[in-house]
Amino acid sequence: MHRFLVDANLPYRFSIWNDPEFIHLKDIDDSLPDEKVWEYARENNLTIITKDSDFSNRILFHSPPPKVIHIRFGNMKMRQFYETLQGVWSEVLVANEKYKLVNIYADRIECIG
Repeated sequence: MHRFLVDANLPYRFSIWNDPEFIHLKDIDDSLPDEKVWEYARENNLTIITKDSDFSNRILFHSPPPKVIHIRFGNMKMRQFYETLQGVWSEVLVANEKYKLVNIYADRIECIG
């Protein structure tokens, strides 16, 4: 059963989410507007993983589902992106259980609500 929806703006083949708990938007329809992505995630009780601030802004005014994991570090090489994310991913998953929004920065994690 899927628990996470990986947004189209994130790598499709990425070992962190190479697991049945993750589905990439590309496998559904990567041309869906944000509203439809939100509805799909809500209807399927998924957490959206994204670099798009629209989802994190939206969750501030709504109750889950969906929840949002917002990757907020800037452009970096894929290896550095992976290493940064891999270094905090277990902590992010724990935070996702308790909070509706988890913001991941290069140097910290912030959780809301």
